[in-house]
Amino acid sequence: MHRRLFLRHAALATTALAALPLSVCSPSESTPPGSTPAAAAEPAGFALHEATLADLQAYQQQGRYSARQLAELYLKRIEELNHKGPTLRAVLSTNPDALRLADALDQERRAGRVRGPLHGIPILLKDNIDTGDAQPTTAGALVLAGHRARQDAFIVRQLRAAGAVVLGKANLSEWSNFRSTHSSNGWSTLGGQTRNPYVLDRSPNGSSSGSAVAVAANLCAAAVGTETDGSVVSPASACGLVGLKPTVGLLSRAGIIPISSTQDTAGPMARTVRDAALLLGALAGPPVPDPADPATAARAGHAPTDYTTYLQASALRDQRLGVEKSYLRDPSAAGDLLRQAAAELKKLGAALVEVELPRPLKPIGDIEMEVLLYEFKDGVNRYLASAGAPVKSLADVIAFNRQNEARVMPFFEQELLEKAEKTDGLNSAKYRAALARSNGESRRGLDRLFAEHQLVGLVGITAGPAWSLDLVHGDSDAGQSFTTPAATAGYPHLTVPMGQVHGLPVGLSFVGPAWSEARLLGLGYAYEQATRHRRAPTFLAGLAGQ
Repeated sequence: MHRRLFLRHAALATTALAALPLSVCSPSESTPPGSTPAAAAEPAGFALHEATLADLQAYQQQGRYSARQLAELYLKRIEELNHKGPTLRAVLSTNPDALRLADALDQERRAGRVRGPLHGIPILLKDNIDTGDAQPTTAGALVLAGHRARQDAFIVRQLRAAGAVVLGKANLSEWSNFRSTHSSNGWSTLGGQTRNPYVLDRSPNGSSSGSAVAVAANLCAAAVGTETDGSVVSPASACGLVGLKPTVGLLSRAGIIPISSTQDTAGPMARTVRDAALLLGALAGPPVPDPADPATAARAGHAPTDYTTYLQASALRDQRLGVEKSYLRDPSAAGDLLRQAAAELKKLGAALVEVELPRPLKPIGDIEMEVLLYEFKDGVNRYLASAGAPVKSLADVIAFNRQNEARVMPFFEQELLEKAEKTDGLNSAKYRAALARSNGESRRGLDRLFAEHQLVGLVGITAGPAWSLDLVHGDSDAGQSFTTPAATAGYPHLTVPMGQVHGLPVGLSFVGPAWSEARLLGLGYAYEQATRHRRAPTFLAGLAGQ
């Protein structure tokens, strides 16, 4: 969950980005003017620097690196950067079985069996995703320290079947940032504060903070995050990545510690659109429902076997895209980036239509929160009751946190957990009314907009540049955020790097109708290939003049 949404009565209102003096970095700038040098430079000459999934497959096919050697290189990289050097704190735990799993995949390759483009590829998982192995699944919470799931989550089974090596678990905003309105994205009791690899004293955004930072800093080939509202696309934007929140129901949520039954979904996080498409295909697997997740009943016919077939450099040609008017008039440097992106999209053949999001979508935040409070209690109680965890209910979690307050709540409280505990079940008339407005009106509003203007999607600023870390006061508001409409509707949302502001990445969002992941990936790919805005992080200690 993206905590800034709780603080905004108009999630899409135009606001100035006042957190820092903003100017747009040209694509060639690797170190923005006035920046502070890295506190601790990364180890030189990392062999897999910015390697794509295709690169890693080629290395294995050529005999340059085995799957075991790939895993070893990434594990060494984690050791050097996670708690040493820039101390990114992006990884909570590494898989003690990773090298054994890689050895088995190497043996398969020698026997002539290659499972596909993820064979032997090291992938990190957000630590709210169950693995039925020696790795704990904790949501970053002390109360779940050491908790081992009884079985893999559905999407983890899909990854293993595709030949991926589960390298470890990524840090996250504790309980996916559904604990306090004063929290800091990327902070958990078990993992501490995840740091943005571009400027270390800036937020990585969240709640899939560790997944984003790990991919951006080349601690893994790609990673899996989860999103309720912004938790994949916002950290992807802040960390210069491609992130995709799919349509709710495309990927099973079985085995994922939940917030919302109507908004939650896992999603791929990668350095390129092609890698995100490959990872999405592996996560989705065969287009059949998962009986453990009723939302997947609608996915039949909506999960292509190969999303990469939609990745064409000409994909934007003759496509109509809507742009929220207020975003185009945003006076900030992020607005400048969007205006540049609009010009680039037009050069690539897209027709841009200025639109206004339907009024009901703008003040939806309070109603969305009402829905999430009810669904969180119901979902967490269901998960804990069957997970073999040391606590069996949300009430138990709250009590544990109070008993361990000095360690669990040194900076912020658990008022969201306590508010959720006070809700009275999903049969409540109050819940059903809120859901009808949040989910129902969002879908109808977006559908009308797409139909009225004959749009294949909407574009906008994913989120403003990252704010300064502040564990005392919590997160700041970095301005524009384009996450809520797709989140409350359950529709797909892709973010692709759009440029940087003082060395801080900003993403361009593509939002489409239900089940339009393939088309969005194609649009994002065409934009990515023409602009090449991604730049690897350089671990700056801070920005001068703060």
